[in-house]
Amino acid sequence: MLDAAIAANVCPDQHTIANTVKSCARIYALATGRSVQAYAVKLGFMADQFVLNSLIHMYASCGDIMAAKVLFNAVEEKGVVTWNAMIAGYFKNGDWKEVVDMFKGMLEVQAPFDEVTLVSVATACGKIGDSKLGERIGVYAEEKGMVRNRNLATALVDMNAKCGELDKARRLFDRMHSRDVVAWSAMISGYTQADRCREALAIFNEMQATEVNPNDITMVSVLSACAVLGALETGKWVHSYIRRKALSLTVVLGTALVDFYAKCGCIEDAVKAFESMPVRNSWTWTALIKGMASNGRGREALELFSSMRKANIEPTDVTFIGVLLACSHSCLVEEGRRHFDSMTQDYGIHPRIEHYGCMVDLLGRAGLIDEVHQFIRNMPIVPNAVVWRALLSACTVHKNVEIGEEALKQITPLDPNHSGNYILLSNTYASVGQWKDAAMIRKEMNERGIKKIPGCSLIELDGTIFEFFAEDSDHPQSREIYEKVDEMIENIKMAGYVPNTADARLDVDESEKQVSVSHHSEKLAIAFGLMKSRPGATIRLSKNLRVCVDCHSATKLISKVYNREIVVRDRNRFHHFKDGLCSCNDYCTVSFHCFGHNDGICWVDFDGSTYGCFW
Repeated sequence: MLDAAIAANVCPDQHTIANTVKSCARIYALATGRSVQAYAVKLGFMADQFVLNSLIHMYASCGDIMAAKVLFNAVEEKGVVTWNAMIAGYFKNGDWKEVVDMFKGMLEVQAPFDEVTLVSVATACGKIGDSKLGERIGVYAEEKGMVRNRNLATALVDMNAKCGELDKARRLFDRMHSRDVVAWSAMISGYTQADRCREALAIFNEMQATEVNPNDITMVSVLSACAVLGALETGKWVHSYIRRKALSLTVVLGTALVDFYAKCGCIEDAVKAFESMPVRNSWTWTALIKGMASNGRGREALELFSSMRKANIEPTDVTFIGVLLACSHSCLVEEGRRHFDSMTQDYGIHPRIEHYGCMVDLLGRAGLIDEVHQFIRNMPIVPNAVVWRALLSACTVHKNVEIGEEALKQITPLDPNHSGNYILLSNTYASVGQWKDAAMIRKEMNERGIKKIPGCSLIELDGTIFEFFAEDSDHPQSREIYEKVDEMIENIKMAGYVPNTADARLDVDESEKQVSVSHHSEKLAIAFGLMKSRPGATIRLSKNLRVCVDCHSATKLISKVYNREIVVRDRNRFHHFKDGLCSCNDYCTVSFHCFGHNDGICWVDFDGSTYGCFW
């Protein structure tokens, strides 16, 4: 338009200049925009508010924030459009703190603002977690009746959800007369990030009853919720929807698919999703490496890490957590040591507490208790309760009372009310026959009012998630479930099952202990799965705690007796039970000492005998 006017010897007015600048902003034509500004200077239009606002917006949109700020500061009387232009520039560049600071500056000089301003500021508050200012905006919007504006209402829903105020977000969401995909996605994402994943899937189901179609951002949150819950069928439906609607498989969405399948124990499907992605980044590789690690495929995880480096993808500190987990879950001690050292030496990544925790877990699982104790003592950062608890857990498995006692002393001031600390030491005493000491620890728990975290297992059947607690009686089919449990126990006893009651209460007789361990949450969930699924179908469940020794032994035999594959995701890893065996090779439940590697064999000492484990 401007070129045509000049070619026709027509002098452009300020409206032509401003509209041309806006066009430059839309297509990010920064160089052309600067040329247009030169015309504006030549024609004397730089005092025109309309032209100035357009130039501020253009420079900010094109990423030249300094040029926009210079023009902004030159405006003597700034109206709401001027302020909004500058805020929009910061917003577009993701400078969330600058957006908030700019708005606070508006309040200080009592500058006018409108709904457009508040949409940007509310969104920025959510991004940086400024719930205090966000709440003030929400109150103001309510008082002025601005929440009728769908964009502002959506921004407030998103802000409250990101700041953890989910109940406020839901109340506002429910009052909205019209909701777009952004509003639905904000609520689903908020529930997922707050670990209220069942509510996330519930609201996604509500969304399906509307005419609003989910987008890739919605699907990322839904897949994340499915991954946490182990909701395989729901997640598979989401994957099918993505293909059916031909949604673009972005890096973020593709990575969410890889992560979902890996966290549901479906590594082959995770690999297929990984290979189908047109573009992958370090997070994609890391998701699959961690998935391989947690599913007991440590060697494959390390091979994948090697492929990642050959693809010139730089690993992150999170990648190395996956690598060290792979070593820990597969008894790869020397590899773990090498990769831990490589972080700093080859990649300049300084280990965080999580990396030290992985090394403690690796060395502890291998029975190197003295070494891991010294390792913790030499850490350059202060060990937290998780690190000391990993040592205490190793002491329980390997029956080291002395260091176990010290570990509990170190943990108690850091996390005094965690029941697992006391139970681990109690079990350590019990493992070496110190029953009085074990009873004293349990007594101390009772005196301090510390309750054991109840075991909880989730199982998905036909798209519905069922929840079971230890000794649960709330399910409407409780009687039938317990009858099935009794049948299971009798059948596996004939196959050689002997109840392990080491983790049971100490103040009851042996028969009561056996009943107690038979009513653990995963046994109830497995019984329900056997009742409700077709013969031969895989049973999948997830548990909030580590699988105990008794349930691990029982589930191996259940898989054999009932000819079922049973996949259990506990707090630490996956266990794939099939034909009486587990993918962890009992590494998580038995005491053995890894003392060397040779030609792909890990030599271990277990109960006085030496075995070669092939990896």
